[in-house]
Amino acid sequence: MTPYALTVDAGVRDLRAADHLLHRMAAGLALPEGTFGCTHLVRGDRPRVAVSLSLPSRPLLEATRERLAGAGYGAVSPGLPDAVGRAVLYPGAPALTGTMMVAELVARSAIDRVTVLGTPDPPDPETRMVTRGHVRPQWQRGELVLAAAPARGGALVPFEDPDPTPCCADH
Repeated sequence: MTPYALTVDAGVRDLRAADHLLHRMAAGLALPEGTFGCTHLVRGDRPRVAVSLSLPSRPLLEATRERLAGAGYGAVSPGLPDAVGRAVLYPGAPALTGTMMVAELVARSAIDRVTVLGTPDPPDPETRMVTRGHVRPQWQRGELVLAAAPARGGALVPFEDPDPTPCCADH
């Protein structure tokens, strides 16, 4: 991520709404290529999800801050709320659809590496990744890392499900 970052706190309470907010911001503000948009869980007396934008230069940061000020997206503050954001907007994200090899996923995007839950070793670069059109890597020690889970037929899927079942849905 770049040092040119800001946080928007719109009081959003869930990840899906925060994802939509980032996509609305990207479209409404015409964010440039190279922008990272992440979600951050804010704990405490008022749990919520803040979003951050990391831009490739100081002039772009200042221009975006000015556009955000009058756009009504929420409270804007400088910097990132934490170093472990969940990336929604990042270079290459729109191209991560369908099924591709792990090596293709990394080559087409800003994702640095893929890990597989429950295994210490990285996946074979030729392993198929079924993206489900929902690839949300997280920042870990300065790297953008996608957690994946084993799927049918030896493939992998991003760990985060695009349509999770709400807690207690069957009650």
